[in-house]
Parts: sequence; structure tokens; C-alpha cells
Amino acid sequence: MSWRRFGSHGPATRQRTESITIKPIFAQGPSQTTRLVVAVILSLTLLVLDHRFHHLQQLRSALAFVTYPLHYLADLPFTASRWFAETTNSRENLLLQNRELRNENLSLRAELQKYESLQAENMRLRDLVDSSFKVGDRVVVAELSSVDLDPYKQQVIINKGAISGVFEGQPVLDAHAVMGQVTDVTPLSSTVLLITDTSHALPVQVLRNGLRTIALGTGHIDELKLPYLPTNSDIVEGDLLVTSGLGGKFPPGYPVARVTRIDRSPDAPFANVSAQPRAHLDRSREVLLVWTVPNQLPGPTQPAEVMPNAVPTTEQTDTPGAATGDTPPSPHPTGEPEA
Repeated sequence: MSWRRFGSHGPATRQRTESITIKPIFAQGPSQTTRLVVAVILSLTLLVLDHRFHHLQQLRSALAFVTYPLHYLADLPFTASRWFAETTNSRENLLLQNRELRNENLSLRAELQKYESLQAENMRLRDLVDSSFKVGDRVVVAELSSVDLDPYKQQVIINKGAISGVFEGQPVLDAHAVMGQVTDVTPLSSTVLLITDTSHALPVQVLRNGLRTIALGTGHIDELKLPYLPTNSDIVEGDLLVTSGLGGKFPPGYPVARVTRIDRSPDAPFANVSAQPRAHLDRSREVLLVWTVPNQLPGPTQPAEVMPNAVPTTEQTDTPGAATGDTPPSPHPTGEPEA
């Protein structure tokens, strides 16, 4: 009786067990590896398509617009804390910060002024270098250290002296023209007499035609006088005056001044001629000390071109002949070079 019960119920039990065993096999989906591979392939495909054709740009913009509130909410705590710290900052901290910023501003402005000064100095040094190339002689750059306070003397002090090889009577130029000559030398400094001093006389010639004369200082920083030119001299306003080289101190050809005014009176034997120095006598800070070749300048002696009361002696005899067109004898064996 029990066998029948076992026999009658045995197939049903086996069928029930097989259904339970077979069902999970068919119900199971793709594996995790398969899903990962499919996701990677799909991602790469979308990246390539977006990079090549930009089809997802609008979708990305829409998603960014939709998710902007979420980003704002995520950043809200930091923004709120910063706003709270700024609004609750004490008056003392604000004053301290203001003071620090003001000091920093002053410091930066001071540095800016220094840089502007360095830039201007660089420009002046460049002009001096260009001028030294034009000069062609041995030159040394010096700097003005002070201005002589004597109201009856127009002279300056430079920071080069006998240690640097400076000698009395040495020509001094700035970046534009002849400035003066050395009259006194100490080991570390020298005194330069400007060409506009009343005791200074400089042999010059008109660059246009070689007409020679003497330029005298007037005591005014912007004026020279040419008192030894006859009324019929070939000189016009705008003529450039250069050194003639006849004085034995200044080599020929250095620019000196430009003629600004000519008064010819029929009753006067000489014309009243004024010229403006081309050197920036009241503004130049760097100057050039010039050495020429040994056979062009004599050794260090008393400056022959600095004459008391501005009365020329060695050059006056040559001027009338130059004014009439005659060529005076040159003190140099090589002769006076033509302009």
C-alpha cells in the first residue's frame, strides 16, 4: 500500500524538482562582463560620434540647464558662508585691510616711478652710445654730480677725475652737441665750463660753406654770440655751426649751435649774429669725455680756449680772413678738413 503511494507520487515529485531546477537557467539574464563590454562599446561610440559630428551638443546643453539648480544648491553652503563672513567682518579688519592696500599701492607707485626713471636713463644712455659712434674717438661716459652755484659762472661738476684720465681742456659733449670743456681736475671729479659762459670762446665754422668765426658765451644758457662776422658774410638763419679744430682742443666737425638771428646794420662793420646751442645744457645728465688721437690734440695744458673777459687772442687774427672768404693758415700740419 505504501509502494503504491510511493509509485503514484514519485513521478510528480520528480517533475516538480525538474521544474524547479530548469527555471533558474532560462530566467537568468546577460552576465556582468557582457553588460560591461556593451556599455563600454556604447560609450566609445557616443564619444566618437559626439567628437566628429557634435550631435550631442544640444542634449548636453539641455542637461546642463536642467541640472543647474542642483549645482547651485550644492554650492550654496560655501557661498552663504562666504557672504556671512564678509558681512560680519569687523570695522577694525576693514581699516587694517584698507591700510595695507594703501601702503601696497604707494610701494607699487614708487617702484613705477623708479622704472620710469630707469627707462628715461636708458634712453639717454642710448643717445650717448649713438653719439659716441658718431664721434669715432675714445670716449668715457660721465654723470653730472652737481651744478656750480656761482651765479657768474656757468659750469657743472662731473663724477670723473684724474683717476679716469680726465685732463684740463678736455672736450665734453652730451648726446647732441658740444657742451663745454674741462677747466679743473681733481682725482675723483672735474669741473666743466659750459660754452655759454662769458669767459668761453670756441672756434667754429659754418657747416654749409666752411666760414670760420668764434662763438662767445653770453651768460645765457640758450644763446651764443658770433661778433666777428662782417655784414657781408655768407651766413643765414638756420646754418649749423661746428667746431673748426683751429683752437687745438676740440677736434673738427662736432656740432655746436644753430644760427637763430642775424642783424646787419649798414653803419656797423660787423653783423650781430646769435646762435642757440644744440647741446641740452640745462637738461643733460650724462656727458661724454672725448679723447682724440695723440697727434690731433696736445698734452694736458691750460685750456687755450677759455679766455678771460671773452677776448679771443690766438683765433682773432684768423677770423676776418675767414669772413671775407680767404683761407687762413691752419696750425695743424695736415690742414683744416673741409666741411
